[in-house]
Amino acid sequence: MSLSTAAHRDLAPIIEKVNAGERLTLEDGLILYNSPDLLTVAQLANQVNLAKNGEKVYFIQNMYINPTNVCEARCAFCGFRRDPGEEGAYTMSPEEVLEYVGERFTENIREFHIVGGHNHTVPFDYYLNIISTLKKHYPHVTIKAYTAAEIEFFARLTGRSMEAVLKELIDAGLDTLPGGGAEILTERYRAKMSPDKASTDQWLECHRIAHSLGLKTHVTMLYGSIETLEERLIHMIRVRELQDETGGFLVFIPLAIQPRKKSASIKRRTSAMDDLRTIAVSRLMLDNFPHIKSYWINIGTQLTQLSMHYGASDIHGTLVEERISHSAGALTQTALTRDELVWLIKGANRIPVERDTFYNEIRVY
Repeated sequence: MSLSTAAHRDLAPIIEKVNAGERLTLEDGLILYNSPDLLTVAQLANQVNLAKNGEKVYFIQNMYINPTNVCEARCAFCGFRRDPGEEGAYTMSPEEVLEYVGERFTENIREFHIVGGHNHTVPFDYYLNIISTLKKHYPHVTIKAYTAAEIEFFARLTGRSMEAVLKELIDAGLDTLPGGGAEILTERYRAKMSPDKASTDQWLECHRIAHSLGLKTHVTMLYGSIETLEERLIHMIRVRELQDETGGFLVFIPLAIQPRKKSASIKRRTSAMDDLRTIAVSRLMLDNFPHIKSYWINIGTQLTQLSMHYGASDIHGTLVEERISHSAGALTQTALTRDELVWLIKGANRIPVERDTFYNEIRVY
């Protein structure tokens, strides 16, 4: 396919590279981010995605579970965390988690997505019991639990290695790791925004170990605060290099940062152009990732629909009740139905595919 001859001249060498299947560099990424010709960037990303996935766009019926919001870490972007004893702080027992799920569960839910605070007032057994209790009662549901930052916290909590912690979690019923805790994988950013959490190297090492133990995992990028465009691209290149090494990542998930308050000025939110461009640049930079996810919770349903023409091949899931982004000021719904997700995908002239966690197709609509 030949892109428009009206494409901005800066993009010509990149168009050649993409058409030849050559890997893009950090410098190429900066050109893509700075080009005034967003539509050609989109067209390129769409071309790459269609070659990988055809017209299929994936979603899952899943449920979010946040067992505790008590957290030792103080990340600058988080509206979810609480100190022990602070108003609004909570820690659900495994039995309460089971009750919470039981009240909301439908037979088509295929994944429990479990993340929460780094709660140092409960033992590691608490986190194991959450998983083993759910696995016992819902053996057919995939358990996607605890970010690499949480795994590193568990290692400190117990004095064990991350590998030992992961093995215990797998024995309890863990099936995959979510992609959170990555934020931006540079130390300048982490020192300012998440100084109490896993370092860049620790986050990457946790996923490297998880992959060596047979887990497929996910990776996010939280963009739109103090990071430079170069740092976003360094983040992409670091996970691309780990993917070269292990092949263990399923999907890359750009997350637009939320402004802490629902009443915040629109100037405190990411722009539509940045959201769409970041999805497109991710698709073009991450040549070894099968999927780029558009996270409707953070960018809204209409941009999510548009993003399917900017390189996104996944629009996440039903969620049932999302808390973390909404506690940080997200303005979107906390859940969507399967019918709504199918409607969104069909409206973009794409083929909706319901999947499981590992992109096995359940049903094509």
